[in-house]
Amino acid sequence: MLKLHDFISKLILDLIDWVYPLFGKFMPIHTFRYAACGGGNTVLDILGFFFSYNYLFHKMPIHIGWLTISPHIASFMVSFCVTFPIGFYLSRYVVFQETSVKKAEQLFKYFFVVLGCILLNYIFLKFFVDYLGWYATPAKIVTTFFVVIFSYTSQKNYTFKATQSGDIEAI
Repeated sequence: MLKLHDFISKLILDLIDWVYPLFGKFMPIHTFRYAACGGGNTVLDILGFFFSYNYLFHKMPIHIGWLTISPHIASFMVSFCVTFPIGFYLSRYVVFQETSVKKAEQLFKYFFVVLGCILLNYIFLKFFVDYLGWYATPAKIVTTFFVVIFSYTSQKNYTFKATQSGDIEAI
């Protein structure tokens, strides 16, 4: 399993670094790695949301006993279950691989920030879809814009904060 992990993380890193020269004048490589991994995971999130909303739930509410979940919230939950572990993996092993902090501690902090992202997703989706009457997928895209700003700022300054020595550390 370790060989597979090493192969996957090296493959992703090599691919990102291969494309980096096109963006090298605009940003440092570390920022590009974060943008590439986060951007790929964001696209996966939106696609997962779209397919869940339209084809898994068929735009219909989900009834679980006494609880009814709107299709856009259920779709968000499905896409989250896929993108949360992928996002942590990419952050830990591709973007912030220099860290000396224990994986369990980082995972806890990452999850804490993601809880904020979940709350923001829920609030914005409810607002855009239920109150403004927007279609679910465009609402998810606009919501993602706000959530990405929060996530990037939080991950950079909390979960994977760089120390003065240049080492990446979660504080």
